[in-house]
Parts: sequence; structure tokens; C-alpha cells
Amino acid sequence: MLSGFQKIVEERIIRAQKNGEFDNLVGSGKPLDLRDGYHVSEELRLAHKILKNADCLPPEIELKKEIQQTEELLEGMEETHEKYRIIKKLNYLIMKLNASRDTSVTFDMPQLYTEKLVDHFGSSQFKK
Repeated sequence: MLSGFQKIVEERIIRAQKNGEFDNLVGSGKPLDLRDGYHVSEELRLAHKILKNADCLPPEIELKKEIQQTEELLEGMEETHEKYRIIKKLNYLIMKLNASRDTSVTFDMPQLYTEKLVDHFGSSQFKK
């Protein structure tokens, strides 16, 4: 639900779009060039450049990479018990990522649930 201010802003953006005020803007239809670092505040640019050159990633990005690697590992797995263990690890990583963010719950990454796996493989395989 939008607040009063957000609703006014949305209405003005929609009106501007309908009036064609966003047509023919400089760089329209071209990808943004974020390499120059202008999206980072001036005080942090040097620090970001040093960290980037040293191949250091922010903790959130490291967690996202680990989540992606775990998901890729999960895709190729066939053994059900091992898959269950990896899903538990993946859910832990996702929970850790979501807890580290200072944002609304609506932006949280959803966890994978074992019910989906049980439905897919059958509950009898998990009762060993």
C-alpha cells in the first residue's frame, strides 16, 4: 500500500510517461555504464576501488555467490538424502542473507522448503 506522498509521486510519473516527457532522453535504450563509479558517493569511491582491485567482495555479495554455487550443486544431485542436507544448508545461507539486510521483509529471498522435495520424491524415501 502506498503512502500519500508515494501515491503523488507515482501519479506524476505516470502522467509524465503519458505526456512523453521520458521519450528521447540522452542515453535512452542504452545500458547504464556503472564502471565509472559515479553511483558511489565520492567519499567511498577510493575505498571501493581498492577493495575491487584486491578482489574483496562485500559480505552480502559473498553470501549470494555461495547461495548460487549451492543451488548449482543442488541441480546436479540425484541422491535424495544428500539433496535434503544441501537444501538445509541452502536455507541456512538464505536465512543468513535475509537477516543481514536492513530492508523490508518483502525483499527477502525465499527459502526452499523440504515439502517440495518430499512431494517430488515421495515421503517414503525420507523415513529410512
